[in-house]
Amino acid sequence: MKSIIFVAVAILLSAMSYMSLSNPVVQKEQQEGLEVATFGGGCFWCMEPPFEKEAGVHAVISGYSGGHVENPSYKQVTTGKTGHAEVVQVHYDPNIISYARLLDIFWRQIEPTDAGGSFVDRGNQYRSVIYYHDKRQKALAMQSKQALEASGHFEQPIVTEIAPFGLFYRAEDYHQDYYKTNPLRYKYYRYRSGRDQYIERVWGSYPEQMPSQETVKEDFSMSSLENYVKPSEQQLKQTLDSMEYKVTQRDGTEPPFKNAYWDNKTPGIYVDVVSGEPLFSSTDKFDSGTGWPSFTQPIQGVEIVEKTDRKLFMTRTEVRSKFADSHLGHVFPDGPEPTGLRYCINSAALRFIPLDEMDEKGYADFVPYVKK
Repeated sequence: MKSIIFVAVAILLSAMSYMSLSNPVVQKEQQEGLEVATFGGGCFWCMEPPFEKEAGVHAVISGYSGGHVENPSYKQVTTGKTGHAEVVQVHYDPNIISYARLLDIFWRQIEPTDAGGSFVDRGNQYRSVIYYHDKRQKALAMQSKQALEASGHFEQPIVTEIAPFGLFYRAEDYHQDYYKTNPLRYKYYRYRSGRDQYIERVWGSYPEQMPSQETVKEDFSMSSLENYVKPSEQQLKQTLDSMEYKVTQRDGTEPPFKNAYWDNKTPGIYVDVVSGEPLFSSTDKFDSGTGWPSFTQPIQGVEIVEKTDRKLFMTRTEVRSKFADSHLGHVFPDGPEPTGLRYCINSAALRFIPLDEMDEKGYADFVPYVKK
C-alpha cells in the first residue's frame, strides 16, 4: 500500500514539475515577480498590440474567460453559447507599469457603452469586461469606471462589466500575436471593424491619462507634497518619542488598544508624524476590532509605498510613506467595501489634524477628502 501511495505522489509531483517547466510565462512570473491583469475588449487580436508596446509588459496572451465550458475552442466560443469572452491576459512588472495605467490603456481600446458586442463583432463573446484578480484590482477597476462615468465623456451609461477572475483558457496558437504573423489580414480586419475610426473620433482629443487613482492627485496641489521631507537622524531623535522612533525608523509595532488613534472618531486627516505628508482621511477610517487605526484606503491620489514583508515567518504587505520612508503598518485583503482592504496603521506613525485646523496648518487642499 505504501509503495502505491509513493508512486502516486511521485507521479503527481512529476506532473506538477512538467506543467511548471512547460509554461514559460508561469516560470517567468515566479522568477521575476510579475502580476496578471485580464481584459476583454472584443477581438483579442486588436487588444494585444496596445499593451505589448508598453514598457514593463512581459507578455500578452489571447484566450477565453468567464464561461461554463471547459477548455473551449475558438469555434465554440464564437457561437456565443459557452459564456466565454475573448480576453487578453497581460503579464506585467508592477514596479515598471501600474495596474491603473493598464486600465487607462484598456478604456481607450473599447466602446464602453456597447452592451451587444464590440464594433463589428456582435454577441456576448465580444463584450467588454475587466476580470479582477484581487481586491486591489477590483477597487481600482471600479474607481476608474466611476471616474469615466463622472467625466461626462459619454452620453450613454458605461456598461463594461467588472467581475472576479475565474479560469483562463489560452487560445489556439494561430491567434497569438496575430498582428505580427498575419499583418495584412490584421490591418484589413482592424480597419473594417471600425475600431480605429472610433478611437480617433472619441479619444483623439482626450487627455493622455484618465482620472484613475494615479491621476486624481492632480485635483490638489500634489507638487506641494515634495515639500515634505525626512529630517536628519539627529532631528528625528530629538523630535520623536521612543515609540514613534521605534515604529517609523525600526519597523516596530505598538500595542493594540493602547495607542492614540485606534478609536478616534473626530473628522480630519492623518499625516506622517515624521514629515507631515498627508496619508489617510477620517472618512475612510473604520473600526476593525484590532486595536489599531484601520482605513479602507489612503487619501485618493496620495502615494504610499508597498513592500513585501517576510518577517515573523509569514508574508505580508508593508506600507511606508513616500517622502519620509516611515514604516506605517501593513495592508490586508480583509477590509470592508468599497475596496475590501484594511490598512492597519500604527498610531505612533501618525499625527492627527482635526478638520477645523486643516486650513491654518496648511492642509486646505485636503478638506474635500474629509467632507466627501
